[in-house]
Amino acid sequence: MALYRTAEELFTARINRRTLAAGAGAAALAATGLGRASAQDSTPVGDPLRVAFVYIGPVGDLGWTYAHDQGRLAMAEAVPNVETAYIENIPELQADAERAIRGYAEEGYNVIIATSFGYGPAVLAVAPQYPDIQFIHISGYQTAENVSTGFGKIEEARYVTGYVAGRMAETGSIGYVAALPIPEVLRGINAFTLGAQVANPEVTVQVVWTNTWYDPQLESSAAQSLIDLGVDVIAQHQDTTGPQQVAEAAGKYSVGYNVDMSAQAPEAVLTSAVWNWGSYYTMAAEQIMAGEWSSNQYWGSWADGVVDIAPIADFVPEDVVTEAEAMAQEFRSGAMGITDIFTGPLTQQDGSEGVGEGASMTDEEILNMTWFVQGVEGSPTG
Repeated sequence: MALYRTAEELFTARINRRTLAAGAGAAALAATGLGRASAQDSTPVGDPLRVAFVYIGPVGDLGWTYAHDQGRLAMAEAVPNVETAYIENIPELQADAERAIRGYAEEGYNVIIATSFGYGPAVLAVAPQYPDIQFIHISGYQTAENVSTGFGKIEEARYVTGYVAGRMAETGSIGYVAALPIPEVLRGINAFTLGAQVANPEVTVQVVWTNTWYDPQLESSAAQSLIDLGVDVIAQHQDTTGPQQVAEAAGKYSVGYNVDMSAQAPEAVLTSAVWNWGSYYTMAAEQIMAGEWSSNQYWGSWADGVVDIAPIADFVPEDVVTEAEAMAQEFRSGAMGITDIFTGPLTQQDGSEGVGEGASMTDEEILNMTWFVQGVEGSPTG
C-alpha cells in the first residue's frame, strides 16, 4: 500500500482493522544498583536460563533504560525458569563496558544483553573468549558467531507521532532535541518530519544536538533554547523527560520517547513513540532455551509488536486522534512499513534528490542514513 503523503489521502483511505497482539509488560520497577529478579513456574525443569543486562543509564530514568528494564521484567514473567540480572550506569567507554560484560560472563550467565550502541567494541572484544555464551547488542550493526544484534523500527512510530505534532503545531515550527548524529537518530528525525509534513507540508523541524544520551540538565536547556526560537512542539531522542517538562512549563506541546511520558508532563505530552522490549526479549529467551537461536540481526517492526505509540492525550482534537490512530493501524497491520516512509519522491535538506519518484530505500540504505530530508533545519553531522 502506498504511504499517505497528504491528509486528504489519509482521510479517504480504507483502513485495515486487524488488531495487534502486543507483548504484555511487567509491573514492578527494579531497585537501583545491581539487581536480580527471577520468574519460574511451579515445576521448573533443569538449570535456569541466566540472562544479564548491561544498562547505560539508571532504571529510574523513565526513558531508554527504564523501557529495557520493563522488557527484562516482562521476559522474566513470561518465560518459565529464567533468572535475570542487571547493572546500570555503565559508560560507553570500552574499558568500563568490557568490565561489566566480562563480569557477567565470568559469573556464568548464558545470555548477556548490552543495551547501548557504544557497547559494540566491548561486546566484540569479550564474546570470542566465551563461545558458549550468547551476546545480544541492542542497536548494534556487527555480529559474530555468538553475537547478535537487536533493534526495532521505531521510525514507524515516530512517523505517526510526527503527524500528531504537525497537526498541533499552529505556526508549523517544531523543535527536536537530538542525541548523537548517527544513522539511528537521523532516520528517526526524518521519519518524524515526513509524518509532520503529511499534516502540514510547510512544517519545519529545528534540530539541536546535545551529544548525550542521558543528561537531564543539558537536554532541558536544549529544549528551552528551541522554545526561545518560537517552536510549538518539542520532540527528542534522549533518555530523559526533561524536554517534556520544559515544554509544559512554557505552555507548549511535546512528544515523548521510549515510554509513555504523559505522567511526567500531562498538560504537554501529545503522545510518545514507545518500545516494547518484552516482545523481543521473550522471543529471544524462548528460542535460546529451545536450542533454536543462532547469530542474527533483528530489526522488528510495529507489526511485530516491538514498537508502538502511547495513548494520544485527551486534549488532542478528536479528528486528529482518529486520523493518527487510523495511520497507526496501517503500521500495526503490516499494510505499511518503514520502506513506505522512505519511498520517493524525497528531497534532501539541500534541495538535491534523496529518493527518486516511485523508488524506495533499501533496509541497508535506511540503516546507514546520513542526510536530512527537506524541512529539517540543522546539520546532520552534529
